[in-house]
Amino acid sequence: MEATIVNFRGSRRVKSSNQMILQISNVDSKDKASKLVGKKIVWKSPAGKQLLGQITNVHGNSGALRARFDTGMPGQSIGQKVSIE
Repeated sequence: MEATIVNFRGSRRVKSSNQMILQISNVDSKDKASKLVGKKIVWKSPAGKQLLGQITNVHGNSGALRARFDTGMPGQSIGQKVSIE
């Protein structure tokens, strides 16, 4: 299954570099998204490096998900795909 990285998680002034918001195309409700909490995710950088993370919680009522990665994510990851295992 694949998801798209939508944005960093954060407030107006402070962004968390290792926490991202994910959106999955066929998940459109909070109930469907809550079934994916706890799954592992992998983002592959253009250089071939893999960054590992985990889905931590649901974000909002439209099926978006919060994900926490082991290290900080680069800004070029926004709009790219991650694989959910």
